[in-house]
Amino acid sequence: MAEEVNLLANSRSAIKRIKVAAKRAQRNRHVKSTVRSAVRAFHTALENGDNAEQQLRLAIRRIDRAVNKGVLHRNTAARKKSRLTKKLNKMQAMTE
Repeated sequence: MAEEVNLLANSRSAIKRIKVAAKRAQRNRHVKSTVRSAVRAFHTALENGDNAEQQLRLAIRRIDRAVNKGVLHRNTAARKKSRLTKKLNKMQAMTE
């Protein structure tokens, strides 16, 4: 990998920045993926009518963790959490 980086970068600091950026991008991808998976699990639970509240709590926890890691902006997280909660409340109102 260092050979590939050398072709692009002219200094040692540039090489390090490329490596660090790659590591962070990989970590961010993982965090975003866990958020998407949790949201998808919530939607599935909502459709099937089983433990949607628990899945919502898990999705919100994952979203908050992504904010703490700096992957998501806090306003984006607030919007996502609001929309998910709104869907749950709408579904619960329909079943009553």
